[in-house]
Amino acid sequence: MEASPIYLKPEAKIVISSTRLASIDALRGFDMLMISGGGAFIFLLGGKTGIPFVDWVASQFEHPEWNGFTFFDFIFPLFLFLAGTSMTFSITSGIVKGISHSVLRNKIFKRMLILIALGILDKNAPIDLFDPAHIRYGSVLGRIGIATFIGAILYLRFSWNQRLYIVLGILALYYLALLLIPVPGFGPGNLSFEGNLVGWVDRNFMPGKLKQGTYDELALLTQFPALCLTLLGTLAGDILLNPIPASEKFKKLLLVGASGIVTGLIWNYVFPINKHLWSSSFIMLTAGMAFTLLAVFYWIIDVQGYKKWSFFFRVIGMNSLVIYLAVRFVDFNYTSRLLFEGFYKYAPGKWHEVYNALGGFLLVWFCLYFLYRQKIFVKV
Repeated sequence: MEASPIYLKPEAKIVISSTRLASIDALRGFDMLMISGGGAFIFLLGGKTGIPFVDWVASQFEHPEWNGFTFFDFIFPLFLFLAGTSMTFSITSGIVKGISHSVLRNKIFKRMLILIALGILDKNAPIDLFDPAHIRYGSVLGRIGIATFIGAILYLRFSWNQRLYIVLGILALYYLALLLIPVPGFGPGNLSFEGNLVGWVDRNFMPGKLKQGTYDELALLTQFPALCLTLLGTLAGDILLNPIPASEKFKKLLLVGASGIVTGLIWNYVFPINKHLWSSSFIMLTAGMAFTLLAVFYWIIDVQGYKKWSFFFRVIGMNSLVIYLAVRFVDFNYTSRLLFEGFYKYAPGKWHEVYNALGGFLLVWFCLYFLYRQKIFVKV
């Protein structure tokens, strides 16, 4: 990704509108759609239609065992990226209102603590607080909280170019660490599940339970490359906040996106694309995809004004925390079976789980629609 001219620091953006962009909510909703039941519905279509293309799309909704990439691997990185993009708007809005940097940092710090706590609850419910050794502390929500807090500190302090250099520096150092630091019993440069440096650090320094027993992709070292996605999201936010023509914003987003994708694919030859390791090539590829997808959504929705089609996604995107926790603690598929099985039981048996998943997802969406109509938007 090549450097662009230095963008305005937050203090200089006070003359720029910080109006919420519908494209960001829509893209976040598209992302959360895959978590809230849409991904499961597509996956269950595999092997049922007899159409090779449908089977291929369905195969994109399960993670590779180790190296490799599917579209499902893109879901969490896209959310981390959008967290950074949204953060630029919220911080700029706060500065416009005269809120000091220290107050903004304290607010984001409290948000981080809440997300870490919710993440621990999410990964361990029912949680046994009296057995901390068997609690999994790494979590999706915790990672988002940590990345946005550190990202906010760096955003308030460093310019566009400087943040880009920080990202490239972190990714380069991460690659060199995994390449050169020897792991006891395996030596340096071992990128296997058993012998990689990330797993060794987890086993020796991460408290509590690890997801795979000897490894956890949401633990310690992988926080560094994950942070880069949020920082790259702030670069996209700065492009959108910059007072330049919309066509120039679109081109810049596409240019940075293409650069990221190409860099990730080339880096893959020496540092394989791997979501479990959050490899540097994986970060560059997914960040490039996020820039590109944001550019498309921005151009269609906010520039060309075609917003009606995105309403379905925006309903989801404006209550992303609610839906993430709701699908964890509420069994929508069970409710779907109670409500709809009387209809789909006459279909061929192989389709029952598909229709039930579709019913569960529709229940999720209408719950979110109810919150939307009531103007209830849960934020942390």
